Amino acid sequence: MKNTKIFKTSFASVYPLYIQKAEKKGRTKAEVDAVIFWLTGYDKQTLQKQISSNIDFETFFSQAPRINSNVSKITGVICGYRVEEIEDELMQKIRYLDKLVDELVKGKAMEKILRK
Repeated sequence: MKNTKIFKTSFASVYPLYIQKAEKKGRTKAEVDAVIFWLTGYDKQTLQKQISSNIDFETFFSQAPRINSNVSKITGVICGYRVEEIEDELMQKIRYLDKLVDELVKGKAMEKILRK
């Protein structure tokens, strides 16, 4: 799974797509943000700073305050790969985010998405 192009893709260019995808299914920007906050440790202010800085995914995750200790509880298939088996650490984090947004879009309860 070598797709380093996504590593250099601007997070700010993908963020609105996550929101658009969620809103089409009746979810909200606040819920997308909550998923991102849970996964990365960013808060509203620091997330907005990262978006405004137009950083890439690699930088977005390398500067994340803390990756949630419960990420190992995120399992399943995304883009044809089991997230728990992805060897590249950065790709795995990106796919964790994709998986969480997909769970949101599919109507899963926030408590379950956030592994509470």
